[in-house]
Formats: sequence, structure tokens, C-alpha cells
Amino acid sequence: KVKKGNGEIRRVNINAAPLDIQGFKTVRDAGIGTYQVFQETYHRGAYSIYHTGGVKKDYDWRISALDRAQEAGIDDVGIGALFGLYDWRFEVLGLIRHVNHLEAVYNVGPHTISFPRLQKASNVKYEEKWLVSDEDFTRMVAILRLAVPYTGLILTAREPAAIRDEVLQFGVSQIDGGTKIEMKGYSEKEQEQDLDAEQFQISDKRSLAEVTEELIEKDYLPSFCTACYRTGRTGEHFMEFSVPGFIKRYCTPNAMLTMAEYLEDYAHNGTKEKGYRLIQKNLDEMEEDGFKTKLEEKLELVKKGERDFYF
Repeated sequence: KVKKGNGEIRRVNINAAPLDIQGFKTVRDAGIGTYQVFQETYHRGAYSIYHTGGVKKDYDWRISALDRAQEAGIDDVGIGALFGLYDWRFEVLGLIRHVNHLEAVYNVGPHTISFPRLQKASNVKYEEKWLVSDEDFTRMVAILRLAVPYTGLILTAREPAAIRDEVLQFGVSQIDGGTKIEMKGYSEKEQEQDLDAEQFQISDKRSLAEVTEELIEKDYLPSFCTACYRTGRTGEHFMEFSVPGFIKRYCTPNAMLTMAEYLEDYAHNGTKEKGYRLIQKNLDEMEEDGFKTKLEEKLELVKKGERDFYF
């Protein structure tokens, strides 16, 4: 089931090992959203140290994964690197050159870029000289935002709340809340993390409700939008909207609509009141035209129990 009450899963993205072209066609036909694969490290020497067996040992097979995805018809992709395996400056350049390649060959850049930092994990050894300081991490986020202004920058709960709050102002556009990565993490709630049952250590343990309320209090407009994917604004079509900045005409209204759904269905009264004040503030900043009128009408319908409106 993907629907329960007013809640539903409207899009499923996958982060999976590289496939061959036929494999990518299979997941494309299944209706996936974004396909993500991280290179881990763009430095061949470091890559060979950390990947010593199996298919993943092949650097070229992994770095060409998104080329095969594009050839299979998947035009919405995400890239990333695990910072801490090699010099962060090299990895940033690797990410940007990967973007340049995708733009040059397919006229489509990545929909998202991820940049997780190496964290503690069970029985894992690493070279401390490559670990990224908080200051350099903030600088790195700013560089990526300036270099690829149209893409979504994803910051995970690997980072502590203070760092996440800090780098939001430098261009991060996607964060998570209430993250569980250990096996059975969502079905068997524990107070403490079990490093032997999860991939790495989570640093930001705030719930989705806590993250959402804190964003609202700081005048950030939380968005649960999936409109671009569902209206076909992906690939080259997405680039036509996002690169010149036209996409913002849709992003803010869709953020308001999806946040209104969240406020009605999940938020406690205090958050609901704050959230609608923020929505009204954003409405007041819009031009008085037919588009704003349609948005206000849809917001009223959300309050009356209707769902899933988007532009």
C-alpha cells in the first residue's frame, strides 16, 4: 500500500548499485523517480584502496552508470561522493566535472547532489587526514551551490543539527527528519542507535515534526512537493525551467500547498498556526494575478480536506 488516510507515497527514488542498460530499463518501466548512485570517491587511487573486490571494484563501470541510465531513458539522476576518503577539494572538482559531462553529452545535469561526510561505523578504519572540518564543509556547500545553481543539494542526518542549521543558509535545499537506517529501524523504535545494525552513525536525531517546526520558525518554507516529476518536468524539460530560474514560479506555490497538507494532517496546533502565518507571508509577497488566485483557491480546498494539488 502507498496510501493511508490522507497520506500517500507519491514518488519513490532509488539509490542502488549501477545496473546495465537493460536493468535500468526495468527500473524505468517500474516508474521510479530519481535514480541515485554515488561515486564514493572520484580519485582512482583511493577508490582502488577501498573497493577491492566484486563488480564495485571497477571504477569505470561505476562512473559510467549514469550514462547507461540516460541511454535507458532515465533522465532524472542524482550524484554524490563520500567525503573523507580523499581530499575534499578533489572530490568537489570531481562532482563538478561529472556535472559538466552530463550536461555536455545529454544536455541534462543532475537533479540532486549529495555530499555525506564519513561518520563512525562498526569495524571501519579510515585515514583521519582526509576528514572534512566543519569550516571546510560549509565552504564546500557554498562552492557546489555556486557551481551548480539549479540542482538540489541534499544534506543528510549524518550531520549534527547545528551544522545542518548553519549550511542551510549556504544553499542546501533538501534535508531529512526522523531518519532510521538500522535494520527494522522504523518498526522497532529504540532510544539508542545500534552501530552493528546500521551503515553509519546518525548525528541529527530530530523527528520530522521537530525539523519542520524549526524550519518554519526560521522562515524557511518546508516543501513536500513532487510536482516536477509527476508533470514531466524532468531531464531536458527540467533544465529549461531550472537553469534560467523559471522553476521558482512553481516551487514556492507547490511548497505552500504541500506544507498546508502537512499542517492539516500531521502538525500540532502550535506548528499549524506558525505554518499558516508563513504561508500567508509568502502569499503577501506574490503578485496579484490569476495564478495567485488559483493558489489561494487550492489552499482553501486543502483546508476542507481535499489533497494533492500542484502546479
